[in-house]
Amino acid sequence: MFLTASTSHGALTRRRVSWIATAAVGASLVLTGVATVPAAMADTSATLSGVILGVGADESQRIVSWYSSADTTQTVQVAPTSTLVNGQFPATATTFSASGTANIASSGGYNRHSTITGLAENTAYSYRVGSDGNWSSTYAFKTQSFEGDYDFLFFGDPQIGSSGDLAKDQAGWQDTMNVAVNANPNAELLVSGGDQVETANTEAQWTSFLAPDQLRQYPWVATIGNHDVGGKAYEQHLYTPNTDRSAAYYRKGASSTGTESGGDYWFIYKDTLFIDLNSNSYSTSQGGGGDDAHVAYVTDVVNKHGAEAKYTVLVYHHAIYSPADHAKDNDNKIRRVDFPTTFSKLGVDLVLQGHDHSYSRSYEIKNGAKANPAEQPGQDEVFEGPGGVVYVTANSSSGSKYYDITAPDNSGTSGAGNGADPLNPSSYWYNSVQNQEHVRTYVKVQVQKDQLVVQNIRSGNCQAPNAAVERGNVLWCGPDNGTKPAEAIGSIQDEVKIHPNHGDGQDIQVDVPTGAPGEFGWTINGHNGLVDLGTAEEKNFQYFEATGQINPITVTDTRASKAAWSISASVGDFVDGQKTFSGKYLGWTPKVVTPGAGAVAGDAVGSGYDGGDGLSTSRSLSSAPMGHDRGAGVVGADLDLKIPNTIDKGSYRATLTLTALAG
Repeated sequence: MFLTASTSHGALTRRRVSWIATAAVGASLVLTGVATVPAAMADTSATLSGVILGVGADESQRIVSWYSSADTTQTVQVAPTSTLVNGQFPATATTFSASGTANIASSGGYNRHSTITGLAENTAYSYRVGSDGNWSSTYAFKTQSFEGDYDFLFFGDPQIGSSGDLAKDQAGWQDTMNVAVNANPNAELLVSGGDQVETANTEAQWTSFLAPDQLRQYPWVATIGNHDVGGKAYEQHLYTPNTDRSAAYYRKGASSTGTESGGDYWFIYKDTLFIDLNSNSYSTSQGGGGDDAHVAYVTDVVNKHGAEAKYTVLVYHHAIYSPADHAKDNDNKIRRVDFPTTFSKLGVDLVLQGHDHSYSRSYEIKNGAKANPAEQPGQDEVFEGPGGVVYVTANSSSGSKYYDITAPDNSGTSGAGNGADPLNPSSYWYNSVQNQEHVRTYVKVQVQKDQLVVQNIRSGNCQAPNAAVERGNVLWCGPDNGTKPAEAIGSIQDEVKIHPNHGDGQDIQVDVPTGAPGEFGWTINGHNGLVDLGTAEEKNFQYFEATGQINPITVTDTRASKAAWSISASVGDFVDGQKTFSGKYLGWTPKVVTPGAGAVAGDAVGSGYDGGDGLSTSRSLSSAPMGHDRGAGVVGADLDLKIPNTIDKGSYRATLTLTALAG
């Protein structure tokens, strides 16, 4: 018999007794997935490559994507790392089926992806992809608490291959990953600003992009850039959750859904609603839905899911408030008119962008204009008023390409204009901070109770690996156009604390910690003496009868979940040496001796002498419904034994086995 309960409901108290068999404890599986099904034929020929860990729909999910040289049935196999023995996955490992198709316009082969669900918080997991007989290497990741503060890292345009030297670009990208993650080992997401590679379907560039081990250990939040859009490799390598791949979210509409990448998607992670857009589709004249489609998408997602989160963060590639070569692009001016009013109306807190290979942090922007004329350049704390949004553009994270800051013009200081900031005429009107030092950087975002802390952090200096500098693609390096020496790796170039708007009311928050899980259990009162029914008496010259009571049982349930529980029992045959009679002759009338723990007495069961199976089959002693009061109660039962008077004389004994089930 088994006593089962979810591990989240706490320990189960149990006590071994002489006449009631001990119940074994079985814990429910944490992971959910399909049962392991061996492949019809062991696959030893498929080459598995390009493994990357992606974000899932929430904290309890991850998506794994990879390439396969053969079109075989494959899965992701996952287990808590603590259950692996000498690197071998246990029989209890969970597998998740993979989907995929033949690769399009790439180097051939097939793509696969699989969603891992049911992850527990604060747990280290190991995983591998493939099939029986042909598994990949084993990789690992860990989950953290599903509530509270957390950090994520934002990376602008690795654009591997854009310097003209693939190896140098890869070296810079790997070094940034090493610097960033080593400095922030508990960061929970790695967020992309787009342009993973220079050329959409060049697999050598994707191989270099996927080289950092961190991409198999931390979930990558993919964003599509203009260098990713021209083929299917982006979608093949980077499968994303909750993705709408309707024609409206592709650059050229339906005509490109089979040959290009696209789609908008969203997910919620620890009270943050992330929405990621394919900003390559910005004009309906191209064939897609354009900016109007994205505006409708963001509006719909926020209306449906915004109340589930405390912050809303948007991510897309084409920076609408940036300081360099793309600042005056016509397409960005269009987005600069189309997006901001909707983002302000919907209460967006932060917008993360790439594309311009330089760093900028906007002023608080409302409806396409500076919200607070008094906000100062470089101000390190911003209190967003109603509709206030801060936009951040990330510099190159690989060093493959940098764009130099460009000068404002006289086109205006709101809307699509690129006029000068009255408080800092060398900057654009919309930017509080602009920076280009020709060194690699990344952005760290700390998501805290009442603020987002945004930091632009140097991950490199003027020394290698820094491909654009090494190759002479840029002519200087360091702060103030190279007139000062490079700052230290890990130093913070810009930092701001962004306080969200709370409207006209006063928001009140309380953090409720994880309560003591409590216990469910039962014990037999006293010293658990023998239940002695005495000597049976003959009745009406037809049967023997004996009565008594089981030892009272104290049931304790202090679980916060108030989940249902039940205790049932059955009795085996009565035995005296070689003599026996069936346990069906024992019946009972359960009772609640002392109310508590929601205990309700089970139904009376008559002796099988009068018909039926008596207690030879499992019968309910007591139970409690979901939502019952916590505490302790005492239950018992009056016993009634009736046996034919033809049973041989003897001193018979049987064992009543109690089984507890806790939800």
